[in-house]
Amino acid sequence: MPKGLIRAIGALLTALALYSLLGFLILPGIALRIANQQLANYATMPATISRIELNPFSLEVTLWGLVIGEPGKEQVGFERLYANLQIDSLWTKALHLSDIEIDKPKTEILFGKDGKLNLLGLFKIPASEPTPADPNAKPFPLRIERIKLAGGNVHFQDSRPSEPIEFLYDKLDFELKNLSTLPEDSANMTLVANGPGGGQLDWTGNFSLIPITSEGKLKITDGKMKSFWPYVRDALPLVLENGVLNLSTDYKLNLSKETELLLSNVAVSVAPFAIKAPDGRPLARLEHLDISDTTVDLAKQQVVVGKIRSNKLETWAALEADGQLDWQKLFASQPSKAAVKANTEAKKTPAAADSPKAEPAAPGKPWQVLLKDVQLRNYQVHLADRKAQPAVALDVGPLNLDLQNFDSLNGSPFNLKLDTGVGKQGKLTADGVVNLAPVNAKLKVQTKDIDLRVAQSYINPFIRLELRSGMLGSDLAVDLKSTEPLAFSVTGRAQVDQLHTLDTLKTRDFLKWQQLVLEGLNYQHGDSLSIDKVNLFQPYARFMINDDRTTNIDDLLIPQPADSGVAKTAAAKPVSKDKPLGIHIGGVAINDGSANFADFSLTPNFATAVQQLNGQIGTIDSRQAKPASVDIKGKVDRYAPVTIKGSVNPFDPMASLDIATSFKRVELTTLTPYSGKFAGYRIRKGRLNLDLHYLITKGQLKAENKVVVEQLQLGEKVDSPDAVSLPLKLAIALLKDVDGKISIELPVTGDLNNPQFSIMPIVWQTLRNLIVKAAAAPFKMIGGLVSGGSSEDLGSVSFAPGSSDLSKDAEAALVKLSQALKERPALRLEIEGTAAASSDGPLIAEQRLEREYQYNYYKMLQRRGDKVPAQASLVEVPDSEKGPLLEGIYRIRLKTQPPAEWKDLGKEERTAKMRAEVIKFWSNSDVLLRQLGQERASSIKDFLVDKTQMADDRVYFVDANLGEAQSDGRVVTPMHLDAE
Repeated sequence: MPKGLIRAIGALLTALALYSLLGFLILPGIALRIANQQLANYATMPATISRIELNPFSLEVTLWGLVIGEPGKEQVGFERLYANLQIDSLWTKALHLSDIEIDKPKTEILFGKDGKLNLLGLFKIPASEPTPADPNAKPFPLRIERIKLAGGNVHFQDSRPSEPIEFLYDKLDFELKNLSTLPEDSANMTLVANGPGGGQLDWTGNFSLIPITSEGKLKITDGKMKSFWPYVRDALPLVLENGVLNLSTDYKLNLSKETELLLSNVAVSVAPFAIKAPDGRPLARLEHLDISDTTVDLAKQQVVVGKIRSNKLETWAALEADGQLDWQKLFASQPSKAAVKANTEAKKTPAAADSPKAEPAAPGKPWQVLLKDVQLRNYQVHLADRKAQPAVALDVGPLNLDLQNFDSLNGSPFNLKLDTGVGKQGKLTADGVVNLAPVNAKLKVQTKDIDLRVAQSYINPFIRLELRSGMLGSDLAVDLKSTEPLAFSVTGRAQVDQLHTLDTLKTRDFLKWQQLVLEGLNYQHGDSLSIDKVNLFQPYARFMINDDRTTNIDDLLIPQPADSGVAKTAAAKPVSKDKPLGIHIGGVAINDGSANFADFSLTPNFATAVQQLNGQIGTIDSRQAKPASVDIKGKVDRYAPVTIKGSVNPFDPMASLDIATSFKRVELTTLTPYSGKFAGYRIRKGRLNLDLHYLITKGQLKAENKVVVEQLQLGEKVDSPDAVSLPLKLAIALLKDVDGKISIELPVTGDLNNPQFSIMPIVWQTLRNLIVKAAAAPFKMIGGLVSGGSSEDLGSVSFAPGSSDLSKDAEAALVKLSQALKERPALRLEIEGTAAASSDGPLIAEQRLEREYQYNYYKMLQRRGDKVPAQASLVEVPDSEKGPLLEGIYRIRLKTQPPAEWKDLGKEERTAKMRAEVIKFWSNSDVLLRQLGQERASSIKDFLVDKTQMADDRVYFVDANLGEAQSDGRVVTPMHLDAE
């Protein structure tokens, strides 16, 4: 071998040995020493590197054991850092690394209360002179084929919020491929992070530095919302009880010109979720919320949500006594940190108040939110109004809502569908299209069994009326045309079932009906209200005249305080020239109506009832002068028919009215209070036929009234200061014709526009002149007297104590009596209902107490919202409920408290004593005794009319009598015969 070659090989081996010695041993030691010296010079806390390895042949560098921080409190570190430099870096003019690997890196990210980040304080960076930016400068050329991070540990803690935030990812793996600062190069990356408390972060995609762009997929699995909730808690006073978040999205990021971020295929799931107020009351609980098929475009400022699915949200809201919502007060109680900071800065710089005001920023482009398909299911909303007295609570749910094609910028109308329960058994549905700009909507709204008792607290300040029951149902079309000005229409059908109101002063029914139906409803806001047909089923009303001539309606109305401010304002404003609301009702149908009338200004008191009211009222129109037709029929006290026919304009009755009213076979005994007050006599017997015809044309009255009295007989005299001094008995006898009738014509004419004109004085003067004339010419009418007969064998019916039921013997006797009367058609039967306090009193008191139990228990069931039968008499009162009910009955009916000495008695003994006192009180009631007498008379008449087919116009009632019982306790009701 040539010596030159040997020397060359020797020199090469020597150089290789020196290179190896330098690379493997000398340089790593020097690098380790320099690195630790620099760490000691610049680190603010202990910092070391354990070992550095270098492979000079493969250009691989490995750093071992970097630790920055106090022992046991390391802030940054790793177990191993590996890098592999490629030789082509020499001629490609770019630093080329094939691999960078970091094993078990550890990082502590800590924010103090003052906002300082621990990582920024790890090193003392010497100040340097700022260098001007070079617009043509290019980034350092770098290309890394793979960066891998394995077994990472990141601990995050933020002490700035009121409640510190802390979470840990102790299993963090990251891989990045083909990272480059060269133009158009991009890197692929993968990130997986897990925490010991659950929750995983997955990130895959590509990343480019020149320009900065990225595209990939981000996924968060089982993320605990409590980890970041303190940031929300400082802005909103909401305490998180539970919250788990799942998120996945594709993204595109481009920072080449401006920030462009596009999120696509976004899917968000929250389940479960619950928040409460700082005082512990619940605010909202959610079973789950799913959002999918969603995109977010930052450049377009647009959010498109494909689907929202949510189930079982339960929330609470209340209107407080001061008129504010509890949520509103909750948010107002905690100003945002930004507002606090701004306020603090303003206090620090008072001179700012004198500086010129800054111009308001120009409004930016609004974000557009599109909701394509939203489905909310089984929501429950608990509403309360604590401003009302008593407070009102209303549960809405289960609520289901469907929303399609919602556009926050109103690019197109959206579809809305709502289905919810209201209260205990109510239902509400709405379906239609809504537009936001301009605001308009077309909805079909249906309601069923909406409990109207929720309105009780709102009517209490105005009227003393208890709303015992009432259910609202409707099938409506709502067309909202605009809000500025407000313009909308409502068409369809509405009804109110089982309305029942109670006069709380007298604890008596005031107004009720089985059903009110409004058909063909058409309301045009501010213009007209049209109803094709009003159907009333079983309506009832009570009207009473008090002893001071006021009415029960006057008693119910609560006087309202005068609002001087409103009055002054109203006085200052000119009278509105807006046209009044046009009202059109195609017709009113009354089906099986009834009413009660009472007059307590008379002695004795007067009361009567009207039943079986049926009829029609024709078209009513406030904008047309055409009067409405009236055709109503009914009966007074079951047997006396009443008819009302004609026409009337209810909006201007003084202009046009033509009404004919007919009363047939009205028992005159019910009018005894009026005859006693004005004539000085009770009415023993008689029937009234009354035909009234009132015609009004432009304020001019023309009345033609015909009165026919049958079989009138006066009873005993009554002391009355208002009674007239006329020979009434003689006049009645003379006015009777051969058929025992009195026929009187009472024409009345006059000008109703004259305030001095009054109808009753004219009628009374006509009657007085007629009576005086009849008494002055007695021989002209003497031929009208007839004689009568009687039946002594069948002249009475005996009843068991406290009962109005007929015995078998009594029924047999009445059958015989009916046969006799049919053979004698000229005879008329008089029934004098009788009751005796000695034998009837205790038993009717027992019955009265039982009815009182039923009435009060029925009222209690209604207030609880339980289903109840049609009337109180059908209620079965448990014996366990009677004791507590008796306490109230005793106090209300006897108008006193139980004697103080009873408080020491046992429960059963106390109850027995109260019961005895109540029975004693009712046993001596003239009202109850007379009522029993009237019921006995009705039992006899009903049997004769219904069972023996006797004509009802041949049976008369005589005023009830209080008599004496027989030795066996039975009470005899006498009957009398009379002739036409």
